[in-house]
Amino acid sequence: MARQLDEQIVGRFPVGQRLRVLDVGMGQGTQALRLARAGHQVTGLEQDSTMVAVARESLAGEPEGIRERMRIIEGDGRDTGVHFLPGSFDVVLCHGVLMYVEEPDPLLAGLARMLAPGGLLSLLVRNGDALAFRPGLSGDWAGALAAFDTVSYRNRLGLDVRADRLKDLTSTLAGIGAPLHAWYGVRVFTDTAADGAQAPADVETLLAVEEKAGRTDPYRGVAALLHLCGVRG
Repeated sequence: MARQLDEQIVGRFPVGQRLRVLDVGMGQGTQALRLARAGHQVTGLEQDSTMVAVARESLAGEPEGIRERMRIIEGDGRDTGVHFLPGSFDVVLCHGVLMYVEEPDPLLAGLARMLAPGGLLSLLVRNGDALAFRPGLSGDWAGALAAFDTVSYRNRLGLDVRADRLKDLTSTLAGIGAPLHAWYGVRVFTDTAADGAQAPADVETLLAVEEKAGRTDPYRGVAALLHLCGVRG
């Protein structure tokens, strides 16, 4: 997904431009730190105090220049308007968050308002059109059958969460003024790998296969996750 995001950034902004980035629901800060290391000014917003502590610990181990380019705020992604002025960011990330939000439209509208004109909104969501794949490939036929008619599922943490369909999010993004510009599949072939599974010896080939599948039809349409990129008009 990082390669997909970099592709969109390079294609949209002048080379060398220091971007203002907001990472909503940044978790432990993996993407936020990566972008700060690349020279961008990054703000991470996260409501989980444990994740905030992990991110701050990671940031503390970075060189001073990177520490100065990144700030971490503990707060709810639905309250971006409390913390920031509209149009304050060139790039807004919201990765792995929507599945935990029962009504995502207000959150998405708030994220779009944070974007400057021409800004990039990057979403990573569970693919509601492919929920039957994981149970089906594992031989859970009852679970696979039930998954065809729902966007609800139980994740690997045992939490009941929700997925999003590409058609619905395309309509939502158009409605909030950040229409879909590009989309990719993420974890096309590797979604059934066990948590903590050892990476194969030829990991670069695996990544090349996933990257190719993530941008190629029909494979990207059955990926476990979708990476959607909208652009503020």
